[in-house]
Amino acid sequence: MTFGARVSDDLREKYKKKTLRPVKGDSVKIIRGGFRGIEGKVSRVDGDAGKVYIEGVNREKIEGGTSLAAIDASKVVITSLNLDDKLRKRKIQGE
Repeated sequence: MTFGARVSDDLREKYKKKTLRPVKGDSVKIIRGGFRGIEGKVSRVDGDAGKVYIEGVNREKIEGGTSLAAIDASKVVITSLNLDDKLRKRKIQGE
């Protein structure tokens, strides 16, 4: 399954991309849903379900404790990119 998240306006101008697949380490802001307005780093990506898990976005479990809440990738905006991966860096910069 392919999925992507919107890219913030300043990154859109810089890299000429509207959407990108989020990866671990990207900074994102949630724009829709119950967690709207929260910003954080992506701690995990579930490619099969198209979900991202963001540090600090937790939900209460029935038997007590908390777990990271799964957020649909379409409900976030990428605000800064993790360019540690050379292949991703090359692909984004269009080299």
